[in-house]
Amino acid sequence: MRMVESEEHESIRLGPIPNHVSCIMDGNGRWAQMRQLDRSKGHAAAEDSVDAAVDACLELGVKWLSVYAFSTENWGRPAPEVQFLMSLQEWLLREEKRNRFRDLGVRMRFVGDLDDPRVPPACRDWLRECEAMTAHNTELEFAIAFNYGGRAELLRAMTLAAASETDVSQLSEDDFRKYLYCPEMPDIDLLVRTSSEQRLSNYFPWHTAYSEFVYTDTLWPDFLGGHFYSAVAEYQTRKRRKGGKAVTES
Repeated sequence: MRMVESEEHESIRLGPIPNHVSCIMDGNGRWAQMRQLDRSKGHAAAEDSVDAAVDACLELGVKWLSVYAFSTENWGRPAPEVQFLMSLQEWLLREEKRNRFRDLGVRMRFVGDLDDPRVPPACRDWLRECEAMTAHNTELEFAIAFNYGGRAELLRAMTLAAASETDVSQLSEDDFRKYLYCPEMPDIDLLVRTSSEQRLSNYFPWHTAYSEFVYTDTLWPDFLGGHFYSAVAEYQTRKRRKGGKAVTES
């Protein structure tokens, strides 16, 4: 992916802008190990890149941003690392950070199983507070996938649908979407994965059905505003057909 120059940013802002950009924030641990630091330092360094992504979305007019913060598979990591990742109030969403997002008009949402008993109560309470304090914001919807697994989400949705009065044999896609963790969240237009990995990793399988994928060798802590603009510029070169003719976007 070519890094666009700052003087190109204006032309990118005038081009087709994805409604929903999603980032798999990969490479935090490797970033730390390359610097002979504890892996938790890499996760802490991810904070600035999240800031940069939020700022870029606000500048570009992106309406939804989502990021993969903690997967259901991440419970298998070493206990000290999991303990650190469970403290979003100390690395990704410190009080200063969530206040900044509130003041920028960013609405925070958390997508995943927050009722899992393995999630510490202090962490769960912090996330709920973040949601409540930004619930009326409208500039950007910021969805953080936390304790999230795509297969688990689909199984949960089907279980809820089967337990309802809905005739599951007549279930439409719109009906099914109502049972997902965040029914309002639109499909992902652009999915960015950092650190050269090229897989979905159980991330939003429903919402990525027609996503454009952009992969970059850049590790997430080094992925800043210019990289985000470059990903959008790459998106603007794609012909989105969704199984038919090319989709025209404004």
